[in-house]
Amino acid sequence: MKIAFLGCGAMGEAMISQALAKGVARPREISVFDTNPLRPKELKKTYGLTASESNPQAVKGVGLVVLAVLPQNLPSLVEELKGKLEEDQLVLSIVARASLATLSGGLGHQALVRVMPNIAVRVGEAMSLWTATPQVTPAQKLRARRFLQALGKELFTAEERYLDMATALSGSGPAYVFLFLEALVDAGVHIGLPRELSHELALQTLLGSARMAQALEKHPAELRNLVTSPGGTTAEALLRLEEGGFRGLVNRAVLAAYEKIKALGKS
Repeated sequence: MKIAFLGCGAMGEAMISQALAKGVARPREISVFDTNPLRPKELKKTYGLTASESNPQAVKGVGLVVLAVLPQNLPSLVEELKGKLEEDQLVLSIVARASLATLSGGLGHQALVRVMPNIAVRVGEAMSLWTATPQVTPAQKLRARRFLQALGKELFTAEERYLDMATALSGSGPAYVFLFLEALVDAGVHIGLPRELSHELALQTLLGSARMAQALEKHPAELRNLVTSPGGTTAEALLRLEEGGFRGLVNRAVLAAYEKIKALGKS
């Protein structure tokens, strides 16, 4: 698959790395451009791909164009590309808060996919929610899905409004998990565990729990009950979490992130 990456920041490079590692594209099939002239050269040296000198040059002859620029750099990018995309080229955007309507109007192009991935793309375990314009063909959707599956798990939705909600949940979600991991490690240290041992215990507990939830496909409450004996240590710990408003705090955190996203979208 021939792919152009426009924007070579941390997320862009992570996607390039995974696309190559999963065999979605070969180095010679990938072209890149970034406003920082050093980045394409660095990526060419690291991965052997093609460093382009402009956005229009990067997209020539490719089937998939990935927009991975910062939101403030999007206006100049779309102005540079307007009228220069072929009808059968699929544009896939991970640019925060850039709607399909904004992208379509700016680019003068109809075949568009908008994606909300998260930082776990760095290890090939991203959660990506995506949507597409009605003009995207089944073959183009398959192209997008193949690319996104190289990054981790992907889910399609016909409702674009869900992407902002996903930003608050799965986009910001790794930070919530990392904070919980940090708190769990610190709690282990507080009761007397060496920090390195506490970290390994907490990390594998999170990994194992997530994989168990995925494998068993049960409601989280059912899984929690498997661990909780009446009058036992887990019941006592859960009581303290409930007394501290743990559920409500998580809900308020996700809601706050969502409200912030909406506010930024209006600015």
